[in-house]
Amino acid sequence: MKTATAGYGKDALIVCDNLVRIFKIADLEAVALQGLDLLIHASEMVAIIGASGSGKSTLLNILAGLDVPTAGRATVAGLDLARLKGRQRTSYRRNVVGMIWQETARNLLPYLTAVENVEVPMRLDGRRGSRARALELLALVGMTARAHVRPRHLSGGEQQRVAIATALANGPSVLLGDEPTGELDSTTSSEVFDVLRRANEDLGTTVVIVTHDALVTERVARTVAIRDGRTSSVTLRRTELSHEGEHRVIAEEFAVLDRAGRLQLPRAHIEALELQDRVRLRLEDDHVGVFPYLTRKVDNEPPVEPKR
Repeated sequence: MKTATAGYGKDALIVCDNLVRIFKIADLEAVALQGLDLLIHASEMVAIIGASGSGKSTLLNILAGLDVPTAGRATVAGLDLARLKGRQRTSYRRNVVGMIWQETARNLLPYLTAVENVEVPMRLDGRRGSRARALELLALVGMTARAHVRPRHLSGGEQQRVAIATALANGPSVLLGDEPTGELDSTTSSEVFDVLRRANEDLGTTVVIVTHDALVTERVARTVAIRDGRTSSVTLRRTELSHEGEHRVIAEEFAVLDRAGRLQLPRAHIEALELQDRVRLRLEDDHVGVFPYLTRKVDNEPPVEPKR
């Protein structure tokens, strides 16, 4: 296993370097993250996708300060998350990161009004002027008129808006979302995403969203796919001006070559070429060829070489 390198990602806000997380259940071990590498820079808005069990939720919990890596390095705003202890971890969760959960009821205290919920993180941190700041944030998320309403009288979308304001209360560097639009219809999901976009653009907050929502993944500049505990591909989106003078979004998906030289091929490619166990590689002038390892049916004959 490669070792984490201190100089890797020195200009990034979030650095995951050879990140490993192993869970032990009785005599069994489950590897959730298997040497994941990821860099996210300040003011980015990034979506993270992956199938159930891919490791994306484990990654989010580590970045949120709720879990610690088994090996490797995870740093946020220069803080090594594996080394945080007691009060340091509490301060990190109050001031450096804000968290929004999928379950709307998990984000807010039911016996407090919207503005009181937003005040809670500031009061816990001993900050003054919490009411004025809370009202400013509720205005940012479009909830001024509902400031004195309790969560049970708010719709799901309204609750998530208040949850975003609460997560932003102490001015975190990073806003983390665990399927924040997962329980919402498409129209409300789009509205909540617009609020997240506003936080990213107006406040400069870095936003990282774990999601299955296509409306979210199609509207961010970078989508990172995780498979089997590693970063498998990255989709980058850019806007170009067509010959007709219209703006169009161009999306390109790239396989990720990690710092150990590992590459995850898309499943569709593997199935199409029936790749199994091992493959042949051929270095060309400007690319690397990947070929199935074919064997002769007749004993003692060498394997078939790929055609040029």
